Amino acid sequence: MPLTPSCALAYNVRMSTDSNASNANTQESSSSRFARHTPFAANAERIATLESQLEQLRSELAAQRRQGATLDRVQDYAFTTAGGDRTTLSRCFGHHNELLVIHNMGERCQYCALWADGLSAFARHMQSRCAVVLATPDSPESARAQVALRGWAFPVVSDTGSSFAQDMGFEGEVEGRGVMRLPGVSSFVRDASGNIRRVNAAQFGPGDDFCSIWGMFGLLEGGAKEWQPVRPS
Repeated sequence: MPLTPSCALAYNVRMSTDSNASNANTQESSSSRFARHTPFAANAERIATLESQLEQLRSELAAQRRQGATLDRVQDYAFTTAGGDRTTLSRCFGHHNELLVIHNMGERCQYCALWADGLSAFARHMQSRCAVVLATPDSPESARAQVALRGWAFPVVSDTGSSFAQDMGFEGEVEGRGVMRLPGVSSFVRDASGNIRRVNAAQFGPGDDFCSIWGMFGLLEGGAKEWQPVRPS
């Protein structure tokens, strides 16, 4: 479906970059013109400046994550699908050469499920660009029940019995709490020879860029307050 003129304007303003001085000036004037037609026209210039700074910080953050998360050679870990079949990390790529693996803490964590619920809504869009898989420490039976309960639209695998989560930095000893899983996402690429590298990773947490509900709650007068996700009945 093509963008309407207003959608196209909003999208182009948000996606424009300041790669050179001329482009930066164009972006600034376009953002200002666009902002004057929005509900926050009174402080449009300041909002445009802050949004531009946020975009620059996001780019820097992504670069820093990439620098710290890169693993030049990743083994072909063995997993079990929610259906009980054996599979591997390489098979998770399907016909793509890039893969996003969502690191989940298991059914006991409703926050992890919240992130997965939100990302599942984008599954068909993400899968047109790359493969997407959720990895859980739960048994295949438990994973299958989670998929049935929540309707997740991406494959789910159990990584129990492998060192995958630990090797990727999403499982480790936490002082006073023992060994814990951490929620997040890893990005992998597979070359023509079948070698797998991790190229980026990020942890999940309230207010991050990977769960849009916090941004929506931020628009409310009282913010998120004491809201917590609950398991669906």
